[in-house]
Amino acid sequence: MDIDHFIARHQPSWDRLEALVGRAGTGAGLGGIAGAELDELVVLYQRTSTHLSQARTTYRDPALTGRLSQLVSRAGSVVYGTRPRSWRAFGQFARVTFPAAVWSGRRFVAVAALLLLVPAIAIGVWLGLSDRAVEATASEAARQAYVEDDFEDYYSSQPAVDFASQVFTNNVRVGILAFAAGILLCVPAALILAFNGANLGVAGGLFADAGELGRFFGLILPHGLLELTAVAIAGGAGLRLGWSIVSPGDRPRAEALAEEGRRSVTVVLGLVGAFLAAGLVEGFVTGRPWPTAVRVGIGVVVWAAFGLYVWHWGRVAEAAGYRGILGEGDDAGWARHARG
Repeated sequence: MDIDHFIARHQPSWDRLEALVGRAGTGAGLGGIAGAELDELVVLYQRTSTHLSQARTTYRDPALTGRLSQLVSRAGSVVYGTRPRSWRAFGQFARVTFPAAVWSGRRFVAVAALLLLVPAIAIGVWLGLSDRAVEATASEAARQAYVEDDFEDYYSSQPAVDFASQVFTNNVRVGILAFAAGILLCVPAALILAFNGANLGVAGGLFADAGELGRFFGLILPHGLLELTAVAIAGGAGLRLGWSIVSPGDRPRAEALAEEGRRSVTVVLGLVGAFLAAGLVEGFVTGRPWPTAVRVGIGVVVWAAFGLYVWHWGRVAEAAGYRGILGEGDDAGWARHARG
């Protein structure tokens, strides 16, 4: 269906919705609408939200998208204006907006993961195989203290609550930095990811050289699986932000940057929960004197739950036409696709 046919077909319902919203009055809630017309307004609001998603994904016409966005926003304020919205908005964000933003940028997340893991693996293998490389990192006494005591003691150096809070704050800082640096044409974000991966590789390489690689993974995997995944997602958002300037496609650069900026903010806000979970695992699980299998098992379960959440709901949201932008669409439109 071309854009002219699309507009001609749905124009009457948009006009009717606009008339009903006008009768309700700006900010007046549902005072001027009642009975069957109220039901009609809700149905038209849901239908127009779907039209907005179609317009954004299929036609990309700024005028049409702007008009429908404004109409949906006005209708939404009428429908929900007299109801508590905090939990509704949170549910919409958690079930639709955040997973849609992550899933739509999965290729950039994959690139970010490679930038993080390839240096880690390369340096770890290099240190594990080269005595000269290991000797260049630090003195033998310092290396021995790091492997035998310092690395593990770090996870129990403070009360669990304080340590988890500190780790959470640091992880959020790293995530925001990796995201924000992407606006400089991707290069700083890529360097931050590679640098953090290299540091991880140095730690793993020193443990490998000492024949303690199993203990290293037992300490890093419980929290590291989710933590590194969240860092890669934040880095992917930064890379996508920078790439919108390098290659904006058929959009003006300013428009592409603005859109990706809104989507990236969604990702960073959503990752607060992931970083919080990783910090709690690091504070309450990683340093506990439990069997390694138990600690790693808890980390794997938390990481897998997060991955399945993003994979499932991200695919559902993408199929419904959502792109991961705050305030996009409505619960009802998404729910129809989730059930279908």
